[in-house]
Amino acid sequence: MSLPVFLAVMGAALLHAVWNALLRRGGSKVRTMALMSVAEMGIGAAIALSRPLPHPAAWKWLAATTVAQMAYKFCLAQAYQRGDLSRVYPLARGTAPMLVALVSALFAIDQISAGGYLGIGLLGIGLLFMARDSFRTGEGLRMLPFALGSAVATASYTLIDGIGGRVSGDVIGYVGWLLLFSGASFSAATALHRPTLLRAVPREWVMAVGAALISYIAYAVPVWAMTRAPIALVAVLRETSILFAVLIGWLVFRERMTPGKALAAGLIVAGVMMTRV
Repeated sequence: MSLPVFLAVMGAALLHAVWNALLRRGGSKVRTMALMSVAEMGIGAAIALSRPLPHPAAWKWLAATTVAQMAYKFCLAQAYQRGDLSRVYPLARGTAPMLVALVSALFAIDQISAGGYLGIGLLGIGLLFMARDSFRTGEGLRMLPFALGSAVATASYTLIDGIGGRVSGDVIGYVGWLLLFSGASFSAATALHRPTLLRAVPREWVMAVGAALISYIAYAVPVWAMTRAPIALVAVLRETSILFAVLIGWLVFRERMTPGKALAAGLIVAGVMMTRV
């Protein structure tokens, strides 16, 4: 992986943690996610319609990632409804790279070095510590299933978009269509069950549009990076956002930083960084 690609993915990781923090700050997390999805529709449409159409081979991947994104948004919103940013985010994001690496190895999508797998193993130990600490606080039973569901969805759309971005011919347009489809599907699903969901004050809309813009950049950059580096390595490097999320949760939201949580976060980040070797 070249240095420009490495730095671009690190910047995207910071942005990803920021928009998750905006989601965590909202009242009803499902409502906030729905508002953000409506904003994504507009942003996605503006980008997609200004770009060439993706290659025909990319449309099946766009359809598949729309389903995975729906599951991701639902699980993430439910997890944040039940747990802290500094615990949900490491569990949700840290589990995904291991799943991506296992699938990549099983189907020979990309080659990963021995050091990369050692880092993923260390990351797994950190995840076990994080899950163990969450059960000690009583948070795990409420939050853990949704955090892990989010991780499975993340691993799914990471692999899908890594391939889809490669065959699309235009990553910017591909992610624009993705935002349009995923935003429309999640907005429709939530509005169907909650007729008043989208009645929001201007301040909520401003936050939703800002989060959607940040989300687009944080998503488009890694998909672009996957066209220039192994999918699994980009997926793992992107999860340095875990460190940013833990710091935001501690410093901004004043979430409790237990020794177990700090140790687990450190192991997760160390495992992520080892995959860069």
